[in-house]
Amino acid sequence: MTSQAQPVGGPLLTRPFKFLLALVGAMGLVVAWRAAAGLGATTALSDGYPWGLWIAFDVVTGTALACGGYAVALLVYILNKGRYHPLVRPALLTSALGYSMAGFSVLIDVGRPWLAWKLPIQVWNWNLNSILLEVALCIMAYTIVLWIELSPAFLEAGRQSARPRLRGFAERATPVMERLLLWIVALGMLLPTMHQSSLGTMMLLSGPRLHPFWNTPWLPLLFLVSCLAMGYAAVIFESTLSSHFFRRPRETRMLAALSGVMVWVLAAFGGFRLGELALRGELARLARLDRYALFFLAEIALVALPLLMLASRARRNDPRSLFQAALLLMLGGGLYRFDTYLVAFNPGDHWSYFPAVPELLFTLGIVAFEIVAYIFVVKKFPILRGQPPAPARAAAAA
Repeated sequence: MTSQAQPVGGPLLTRPFKFLLALVGAMGLVVAWRAAAGLGATTALSDGYPWGLWIAFDVVTGTALACGGYAVALLVYILNKGRYHPLVRPALLTSALGYSMAGFSVLIDVGRPWLAWKLPIQVWNWNLNSILLEVALCIMAYTIVLWIELSPAFLEAGRQSARPRLRGFAERATPVMERLLLWIVALGMLLPTMHQSSLGTMMLLSGPRLHPFWNTPWLPLLFLVSCLAMGYAAVIFESTLSSHFFRRPRETRMLAALSGVMVWVLAAFGGFRLGELALRGELARLARLDRYALFFLAEIALVALPLLMLASRARRNDPRSLFQAALLLMLGGGLYRFDTYLVAFNPGDHWSYFPAVPELLFTLGIVAFEIVAYIFVVKKFPILRGQPPAPARAAAAA
């Protein structure tokens, strides 16, 4: 039997950690420059491309990769598959960090971020016809919900603290949180369902400027299903890497079962997308082999390959194959969303976009910060499953 979650411990300021901190520092300089000089001086955005890398990758793709908590929670709480419970805290941590950084990216990307506090408060100014309003409110609320869902790990650490006040607060807060957690989890199921589909709805507003391979009224559904697939893949990716770098027991059996669910999600996504394009008569455009056809074929390949790999039970039980399939799926889902927001969007012949250096540095810094924060939290708080007894470790290694 596996032990409960425990802090990983160990030194924090390792050489890779310091390198990541340097990238975070570079991001801080970009943020300061953006605040002083504005978007025009720090990005390649224009009237034709008002959304760039910070939205297409940091928000649209980043939040889908951060849907591991949503995907695993569906299994654990909704489908009552309690055997996946050791995956919940790491998935929630990844989701909370991903959504927090996505919200930060939005603040940096909007023209006047210091006015963002008005959005959830000034209800009388809400434009109820705006899909952006729904996305913004849901992402704000879901970020808070994720940290609340993760709070039992922090309270558990607080109950072990040597500080009497902190220990007393944690002991009083724990039963309250246990009573509220059911309702928080329910809210955590609703919010991503709303805003992930709405991220697809937003690109419907572009009308004929969006290429027919991606311009479909089913875009909200496809975005929702893709976030589930990417969330599952991110859980496998995170679990594999944390097991390797922190010398934790592998979760191969649980991940293999999780991958069995992913097979059906991938088959539904790929089959529906191809079938919908065939019904609209758009598949003939593939014969042109232009850049849109090549990007589309790359997306399909990056979904079909992990589907074929995970359809084999032997490969689902092989840690290396699981990791490779998850990586391919993350790339495929990310490419689909990136294409929808940037590659497939054509504002006209006189507009072009390629990320400026500050945009690239900011995105690298965002990813580095998420890794740094993840390492810090798992080393200080009970997130990952603790080391099992020696016989269990030997069985896991075998």
